[in-house]
Amino acid sequence: MQIVLPDHWPTELAEAAALQETLAAQVLTTDRLGEVRHVAGVDVGFEAEGTITRAAVAVLSFPELQLVDQAVARRPTTFPYIPGFLSFRELPAVLEALANVAIVPELLLCDGQGLAHPRRFGIACHLGLLVDLPAIGVAKSLFVGKHAEVSDERGAWQPLLDRGETIGAALRTRPGTRLLYVSCGHRISLPTALDYVLRCTTKYRLPETTRWAHNLASDKRHRTGS
Repeated sequence: MQIVLPDHWPTELAEAAALQETLAAQVLTTDRLGEVRHVAGVDVGFEAEGTITRAAVAVLSFPELQLVDQAVARRPTTFPYIPGFLSFRELPAVLEALANVAIVPELLLCDGQGLAHPRRFGIACHLGLLVDLPAIGVAKSLFVGKHAEVSDERGAWQPLLDRGETIGAALRTRPGTRLLYVSCGHRISLPTALDYVLRCTTKYRLPETTRWAHNLASDKRHRTGS
């Protein structure tokens, strides 16, 4: 998979926020995806007390959800941990990992936010836009917005609302477990994103894409604000 890296990554918060607001206008929240034969999970961990970013991509066949390709990339961490700006910290390594997979997925499921972000530009939006692939944000924690109570049954969900706008959904993937927060990343609508997340989720709370990528990336970190 050929990846064109940005010529410049912001190093200051004001510059990063301005770029998010500019690029957010380019995000598509309608279905622009064809046949999906491979889905990929994207996750990031850190090594050496946070000085090394370790990004993992796990490519699974769809709908079988069998691992068919994987890649891990390590790069020096160049941006601080600041909720709402994690794509600038994590994407350089993620893009390198994606460039090393032989099987190009038709859909990305990112461990993080998409539109469910103060500037409507979480890591799933940023990644989907950079590589021009449909992408979904699948976050384990609520970052922004509110929702009504979600019933305790698989597939139940409620809209995630912020400032009068639907920015995602609180989704129950398994009875008796905590919710996931699903939002559009790029080139996909919210109903289609929810459908794919559920189809990628089997007997566990997390989608298989996330579980595979998480194992590759290591779980020695905690983050909520992508």
